[in-house]
Amino acid sequence: MQNQIYNVLNDMAEYLSISQMKKLQEVLIIRLEEYDEDIESIENKDYVEMFLSAKQIEGCSERTISYYQATLFNMFKEIELPIRRITTEAIREYLKKYQAKNNCSKVTIDNVRRNLSSFFSWLEEENYIIKNPVRRIHKVKIGMTVKEVISDENIEIMRDGCNTIRDLAMIDLLFSTGIRVGELVNLDISDVNFDERECIVYGKGDRERKVYFDAKTKLHVQNYLKERCDENRALFVTLNRPYERLKINGVEIRLRELGRKLGIERVHPHKFRRTMATRAIDKGMPIEQVQKLLGHQQIDTTMRYAMVNQNNVKNSHKKYIG
Repeated sequence: MQNQIYNVLNDMAEYLSISQMKKLQEVLIIRLEEYDEDIESIENKDYVEMFLSAKQIEGCSERTISYYQATLFNMFKEIELPIRRITTEAIREYLKKYQAKNNCSKVTIDNVRRNLSSFFSWLEEENYIIKNPVRRIHKVKIGMTVKEVISDENIEIMRDGCNTIRDLAMIDLLFSTGIRVGELVNLDISDVNFDERECIVYGKGDRERKVYFDAKTKLHVQNYLKERCDENRALFVTLNRPYERLKINGVEIRLRELGRKLGIERVHPHKFRRTMATRAIDKGMPIEQVQKLLGHQQIDTTMRYAMVNQNNVKNSHKKYIG
């Protein structure tokens, strides 16, 4: 029956507007439900599972899949309607209540909006719905804030404060390459070329790229590998037996604990990435090259990561204008 409804809508597409098509779809579903119990045989959770499977095939990380899943299940707890009856107004109201209930930032709300839009866009592409109801909900306007970076002094304090050669090697590699924490934990020893001081990482969508590290990082990573007594192929492993591959939360917890011990606020893997990008731009590296190092497809993303130092702007003004 679902295919029959789609055929009717397809036949009427040239005669009706989108809003009229939407209304026709709703009426057909309501009227035909009485005669065909299979019309809503696919439950919301089934659509979610199909969507998550599609995203998995596209190469999305486990973390991204989990985020999609949590976002969608939270929505369906509040909007207890079949997929085809969810309107733009219902989602707007949900986002408004979500923000009030969780007291979350505009960034968080826009992330939720993007996840929902991705889901409904997929439903539209697969012909399960006529139109993505999130399409008319525009991007949340977010003020540009200057993100913190790690100062040179704090980098040295963290290096001196490391209790293990593994943590020192990990900090240096994050700081020198600017790789994502997910890329760090997925690195194998064989991915590292010490002669060329480079390694191959697999970013979002399994896109492969080369990143580079300095001589200090090379020595610290080599020293760490020399003292390892396991046969795990992973570049970074847990400190205790059975020496399993280090996971993302393991890196995050370790860095957070190190920061607390040394009195340095908000130490997390992404801060190293932002620091590297900012420092590279401040020293004159072309933004396109920073983009390639970070593995960004859009240069706008790179610009958001990098904080341009105001002193550099002042000096450049003196050089070129003054």
